[in-house]
Amino acid sequence: MATEVKSLNEECGIFGVWNDPEAAKRTYFGLHSLQHRGQEGAGIVVRQENGQLLGHKGMGLLADVFSRPEALDTLVGTSAIGHVRYGTAGSHGIENIQPLLFHYLDGDVAMAHNGNLTNAVSSRRVLEKSGATFQSNSDTEVLMHLIQRQKEATFVERLKASLNQIKGGFAYLILTKDALYAALDPNGFRPLSIGQLENGSFVVASETCALDVVGARFVQDVKPGQLVQIDDNGMSITNYTNQTQLAVCSMEYIYFARPDSNIYGVNVHLARQRMGYQLAKENPIDVDIVVGVPNSSLSAASGVALALNVPNEMGLIKNQYSSRTFIQPTQELREQGVKMKLSALKAVVDGKNVALVDDSIVRGTTSKYIVKMLKTAGAKSVHLMISSPPLKYPCFYGIDIEHTRELMAANHSVEEMRAMIGADSLHFLSLPGLIKAIDLKHNAPNEGLCVAYFDGNYPTPLYDYAADFEAPKTADERVLSATVEMEEV
Repeated sequence: MATEVKSLNEECGIFGVWNDPEAAKRTYFGLHSLQHRGQEGAGIVVRQENGQLLGHKGMGLLADVFSRPEALDTLVGTSAIGHVRYGTAGSHGIENIQPLLFHYLDGDVAMAHNGNLTNAVSSRRVLEKSGATFQSNSDTEVLMHLIQRQKEATFVERLKASLNQIKGGFAYLILTKDALYAALDPNGFRPLSIGQLENGSFVVASETCALDVVGARFVQDVKPGQLVQIDDNGMSITNYTNQTQLAVCSMEYIYFARPDSNIYGVNVHLARQRMGYQLAKENPIDVDIVVGVPNSSLSAASGVALALNVPNEMGLIKNQYSSRTFIQPTQELREQGVKMKLSALKAVVDGKNVALVDDSIVRGTTSKYIVKMLKTAGAKSVHLMISSPPLKYPCFYGIDIEHTRELMAANHSVEEMRAMIGADSLHFLSLPGLIKAIDLKHNAPNEGLCVAYFDGNYPTPLYDYAADFEAPKTADERVLSATVEMEEV
């Protein structure tokens, strides 16, 4: 998976189904297709015949969590929600693995969340002062406590009131004895789609690839500010707010989503291919071959090769069975970790001028190792082409980068980055080029895309994160910083 090679992660995928006799198994297959969105933990909760909810969750990959057949076989029910997690908010313990399950006198509630709340800390502080007791330290649980404290008569009314109190990026699935609910934040940062099975049952998933896997026909995307209710009477959609403005995360198209998914009508593979094509048109370099970094950059590499009119070669081989490397205390071991996952194909790159295509540069360490690997294999020159603009700003809506000090482009010029990485040249896609390539055609700023990671213009207030926000260093600040470091040495 792409997350094994890079150090940029999105925190989860969600899947839900209502009124399906194979609910748990259907959810398992749906989650399996969303495994790229999170490998830290997984869980499934079903609604049993008596209306009570029953769940199973654990640490690790979905197949590990449900490695024993009885773990899935005991989840008997006709409706279910599931979750695969990569944590951005909260610790990495079992208590934060979702769906979170709550038992109340008036019925059970299960909740799964994709995204990150920007006012979770302050909201939790207020809730705890009023007597709320949290079972996890995940921001997901904040919504449940808000629901319990609303005065409205019905669950739907309490849910709508609570959704208006949370801020940031969120796609929620909520299961009760009476219904399955899906809710999207007012900006639609995270994707969420609805499908329908041949038996008439509705399913909801983070990506359309999960709908395809379970045999569901795509019905529609959940739109910003919408609350979807699915029950025995069918599906109904209302708005919990009219203060909406589409700003879907551009990194979904660049890196996170599977190539066979469609987000707001745009196919991810074709968008990435257009990014590569536009990148090469903006930077028409002279090379012999194009090599994409597996797997998320292969679509962009095909676009670069098309624009440059040179062969698109498999110059890097990925070991599909390599494990994630968590502890790499020395440079030698870090390089070994990359070699476990990627190897250069000497017969392809030896003596060639190579255009190496990747989707983004986060900290730059992996790029450095890959460039070195290609040159060791005999590449005459390596020209690094990035199919997105420089990542200069942190994300607060569900990506695990919250500090500019983690971002290479926030602290160094392009030429400094090139020298540090060891590439013969370094090229990025322009921001207008990115927006043009995705081609969302939506009447909104940046055509309905969130591109804050590149320009620092966040679509919402940052709330709890505002005090921690660091702007990238200016050129003068970089020079001053380097001078101070030299004096200290």
